[in-house]
Amino acid sequence: MELKEIKELIKLVSESGVSEVEVERGDFKVSIKKTAEKTTIVHAAPLTQSVPVALPVQSMSDNVQHINTEKLEAQSSTPAVSNLITVKSPMIGTYYKSPSPDKPAFLNIGDEIKPGKVLCIIEAMKLFNEIESEVSGKIVKILVENASPVEYDQPLFLVEPN
Repeated sequence: MELKEIKELIKLVSESGVSEVEVERGDFKVSIKKTAEKTTIVHAAPLTQSVPVALPVQSMSDNVQHINTEKLEAQSSTPAVSNLITVKSPMIGTYYKSPSPDKPAFLNIGDEIKPGKVLCIIEAMKLFNEIESEVSGKIVKILVENASPVEYDQPLFLVEPN
């Protein structure tokens, strides 16, 4: 099951009156439960593993936030731009900047991005999830190192919007 399919299930549960959905495809099973405040993936793993996972889930658009540039200037040497956007990780996993070690990076500082452009890959539970842009603009800073672990909602990129 791909990340897009899981996101669609989460959206379905969030928008409908259903409080719980369980989907099983082959050897992969996903169970999504909705509480009054948030939607949570309770279990998402191949059936051969029994590792329960409880992650708060939000839409990708919730992972894009405007940040105050005064704080940025104090913390780093990033150029002062009035309205940088932080693109955050939608999941826990391992960040990869390219599709494989011998391939070029998906993006570099200064690259222009548009919605739908693949920014990176995050590996979670042996699944390689392509993370696509929700915004258009220019990459100002890449905040994570290749092959490093990332947390849910961790800032990955700073983008100067068009």
